[in-house]
Amino acid sequence: MVAAPPPFRRTAGFHPHPFTQSRLGARGRLDYDSLHRCVLRADEVCALNFYETRFMDIKAVVAAHGRDLRIDLARGIANWFIFLDHIPNNIVNWITLRNYGFSGAADLFIFVTGYAAAIVYARMMLERGFIVGATRLFKRAWQLYAAYVVLFVIYAVAITDVAARYAAPELIYEFNVTGLVDHPVRTLIYGLLLEARPLNLDILQLCIVLIASFPAVLWLMLRKPDLTLAASVVLYGAAHAFEWTPPSFPDERWYFNPYDWQLLFVFGAWMALGGTEKCRAVFKARILLPVAIAYLAFALVMTMAGRFPEFGRTFPAWLFDAFNPNDRANLAPYRIVHFIAVALVATRFVSKDWRGLEWPVFKPLVVCGEQSLAVFCAGVFLSFVGHFVLTTGSGSLLAQIFVSSAGIAMMTLVAYYISWSKRQDAPAELRHRKPSADAVF
Repeated sequence: MVAAPPPFRRTAGFHPHPFTQSRLGARGRLDYDSLHRCVLRADEVCALNFYETRFMDIKAVVAAHGRDLRIDLARGIANWFIFLDHIPNNIVNWITLRNYGFSGAADLFIFVTGYAAAIVYARMMLERGFIVGATRLFKRAWQLYAAYVVLFVIYAVAITDVAARYAAPELIYEFNVTGLVDHPVRTLIYGLLLEARPLNLDILQLCIVLIASFPAVLWLMLRKPDLTLAASVVLYGAAHAFEWTPPSFPDERWYFNPYDWQLLFVFGAWMALGGTEKCRAVFKARILLPVAIAYLAFALVMTMAGRFPEFGRTFPAWLFDAFNPNDRANLAPYRIVHFIAVALVATRFVSKDWRGLEWPVFKPLVVCGEQSLAVFCAGVFLSFVGHFVLTTGSGSLLAQIFVSSAGIAMMTLVAYYISWSKRQDAPAELRHRKPSADAVF
């Protein structure tokens, strides 16, 4: 027979905790069954705190992401750089990423958007179910689509009016809205179907497609994350092999082919849902950092070769042609490798707990990252205004610096205002709480 548990003996000066006292029997024996049930409940709470789920046959572990200012900082940098890149003949846009390697601000923006979307909506699906998470994703896609329609209409009216009023028809061609003159109704319909390609709205079009298709991707990723990433890679390879691309008007080419760019978005989601832990040992390998730096140096040389023809002629044709022109539309493999190398080096030197992230100099970038959608839309419109000012004005170096600085200042002002407005609309007890770093684009 199994011996009975020993009695609970009180010693001098000992007073049991009320929880323990409630588990003592009439004769001073512990109610072991009751304690065991309490321990199980405590284990369940710990499991929830680490977002390790067992229901719905989910095998992905959602890490307990705290506030990571690097997410908002990266989106703020991407928004500023995208604005500068959208203003041609602007000396200030030489500070952006695209001038010093294969990848650019768009790569950073799409990756971080996928990363943040996975954190926000994975938690929602785990806590409130797939239907709630999917409908919230569709709602976000609809918000992006509404922003796109508003910007498309503003573009259509503003560009044609400015081109006619200031006798600058080249603006119609530069911003790819010639269809509005030749076929206005058809172009408007194609625009509403995301098939028209007005300049500078391409990233927003891509994000609409990616967010709208994310519910199914996230459902699978919460169960089979590695399989989902593998399927994304297969789709990327098939799109390259068979030259798949969605229909577009007036030609058949997207600036960002979603069949290819989905890989960067899904990769960001995979990293957020446990991929970071899986890759940690690889990323910490000593040999990887010098290899990444060497590849970044090679990418810099090849990019400069494409920028300066005389320098480019010093390289063999087969080497120069392999990387120039840079295949941005189809997200060439060397762009993905370059982005991973940039991310590896950046995260190696800028950790999540780096105190410099709290420096006031970075605060405008962080706020712009928190209000990413509004800042992006403001940047698209301001880039058109800046391009128009430089085209019709002197276009001097001082004018370029002024237009770029004024545009960034107005984008930052928009971000601060929206952040302040949201705090005023929040309940009093939440007004002083820091905004979430995981807000999705």
